[in-house]
Amino acid sequence: MSQPNRNPFDGLAVRVALLLAAALIVANVVAAALLYVDRARQDSEGRIEREVERLVSLVPAIEAAPPARRAEIAREASTRVSRVTVDRRPIVEDDEILRAGDLIHELREALPGRDVRAALLDREDDEDDDDDHGRRRTEAIALSIRLSGDGGPQWLNSVSQGGRAGGPPGLPQDVLFLILGISLISVLGVAMVFLRLLTRPLNALASAAQAAGQGDRTVRVPETGPRELRAASAAFNEMQERIGAFDAERMRTLAAVGHDLRTPITSLRIRAEMLDEAEAAPMIRTLDEMTVMADGLVAYARGAGEGEAMQQVELAEWLARLCAERGAEFTGGGPMPITVRPVALGRAVGNLVDNALRYAGAARVALARQGGEAVITVEDDGPGIPPDRMAKVLEPFVRGDDSRSLETGGAGLGLSIARSIVAAHGGALALENRIQGGLRATVRLPVGP
Repeated sequence: MSQPNRNPFDGLAVRVALLLAAALIVANVVAAALLYVDRARQDSEGRIEREVERLVSLVPAIEAAPPARRAEIAREASTRVSRVTVDRRPIVEDDEILRAGDLIHELREALPGRDVRAALLDREDDEDDDDDHGRRRTEAIALSIRLSGDGGPQWLNSVSQGGRAGGPPGLPQDVLFLILGISLISVLGVAMVFLRLLTRPLNALASAAQAAGQGDRTVRVPETGPRELRAASAAFNEMQERIGAFDAERMRTLAAVGHDLRTPITSLRIRAEMLDEAEAAPMIRTLDEMTVMADGLVAYARGAGEGEAMQQVELAEWLARLCAERGAEFTGGGPMPITVRPVALGRAVGNLVDNALRYAGAARVALARQGGEAVITVEDDGPGIPPDRMAKVLEPFVRGDDSRSLETGGAGLGLSIARSIVAAHGGALALENRIQGGLRATVRLPVGP
C-alpha cells in the first residue's frame, strides 16, 4: 500500500503546540494591554500629585509678591517640562470639556476659595532623534488658577508636558516582545516534552496496529501512559490474543481435517485396487482427487505461516534464489530490503510460479518498486483464465478451468493460499490476462518496517 502524504499539521503534538502558542500570544497581548492601562493610570496619578504639590507651594509665593514681580517669579518657576506664566486671561476656558476631574478636586482641596480650572490636552511635539525624526503625540496638563490680590484679575497659567501616548510608559516595545518571546519559548518547550511523552504510546499503538494489519499476531503494545491510552493498549493486546488464538485454532482444524482424511482415502484406494480394472478406474480417479484436496487443506493450513517470525530479507536476492530453484526467469529491480515471513511468502510466490510453469511451461518474474510498495509480477504465455472466472479463482477449491485434470491442476487452493499469505503481509494479489496472451499475477507488498 502506498504511504499517504503526511501533513505536518495533522500531528497531535503540532496541533496542541499551535493551540498553546495561540493561547500564550492572546494571554500576553491581554497582559500587555492591562499593563498599559495600569502604567498609564499610575503615570497620570503621579503627574497629578507632582503638579498639585508644585502649584500648592507656588500659588501662595506668587500671591505674596507684588503684582509687578509675579510674572518674573512665574518665569523663574518654569522648568524644561513645565511652563508657568501670569496672564490676564486663563488658558482653560469655562466651556472647555475637562478630563482632569481628579486634578481639579485635589487643587480645590489644597487651595480653597480659588477658581481652579484644569484640562488634559493632546499635543503633537517635534521629536529630534538621530534614529527617528518625526512627530509624537503627548498629553499635556493645562491649569488656570485665579490669583488673589491687588492689581486687577490675574491668572496663573501652567502647561506641563505629559508622557508619550500609544505605549506602556516606561516599558519599551522591544522589551515587551522579548518578554513575550521568552515566555512563549519556555512554555512551548515544557509543553513539547509532555506532548512527546503523551504521543509516544500513540505512535507505538499505530505501529503495532500496522504490523497487526500485515498479519503479525505476536506484536504487543506497552500498557503505559495516561489511563485512556493504557485502556486502548490493553484492548489492542487482548484483541491480538483473541485473533491469534482464533487463527491458530482454524488452521489446526483445517490441518487435522486434511490429515485425518488421508487414512480412509488410502484404505478405500487399497480396496478399489482389488476390484476389476474397469470398475476400479473411476473410483481410483475420485480417490486421487480427494487425496489432492486433503493435501491442499494441509497446505492451506500451513500457508498462514503460523509460528514463523518476521525477518528482514533482501527481496531481489530472495526472489532470484526462488526462481533459480524452479527454473523461472527473473528480472530484478535493485536492492530492496523488506520485512516478511520468508517461508510463507516463498510458498505464495512459489505457487504463482508453479502455476505458470504448469500451464505455460515457462514463467517470467520481475521486481520493481512503486512508491512505498514492492511489486512482484509473474507472467506466462499460457491459456490464461476465462474473464467470468477471474474473480472466483482466488477462492478456495475454485480452478480457472473445469477441464483441467489432476495432471495439470490441483484442488484449487494454490491461488487462495497465495492471496491469504500476501494479505497477511499487508499486501494484495491481483490477476489479469495479458493482451499478448497468458496470465499476469501481480503481488504488491508494503516496503518498510
